[in-house]
Amino acid sequence: MIGRTARCHCGALEVACQGEPRKVSLCHCRQCQRRTGSAFSVAAFFMREQVSVRGPTASFARPSASGFDVDFHFCPTCGSNLLWYPARLPALVGVAFGGFADPDFPMPEQAVWAEEGHDWVGLPEEVARHARNPKPKA
Repeated sequence: MIGRTARCHCGALEVACQGEPRKVSLCHCRQCQRRTGSAFSVAAFFMREQVSVRGPTASFARPSASGFDVDFHFCPTCGSNLLWYPARLPALVGVAFGGFADPDFPMPEQAVWAEEGHDWVGLPEEVARHARNPKPKA
């Protein structure tokens, strides 16, 4: 079974993930832009039982456009936002794609909130685009 570990900038927080992600998603929403300080966020979503967290975290919860809260966890030392728990998808945990620092990590299969994306951001044709969030798969 494949094992990958995402780490914060200072290395105090690690998120160990077993197996393949359920999905890899890119988000263009304004909240993700603010959270990451970038034009978008990329997350690998794993089943919660595939993920274990080592090290201290601080958290910040905010409502999402779906009306469900998202509980973001970050390193209290360096501030890297490494994982989040979306109430809309309670079986999943999002792990920051960049935390893996792995150029061979699977590319995003979808881009959500494309209506809030920057016009200059180009994506490969294989990446499905959604104006907002698609309905969750059962």
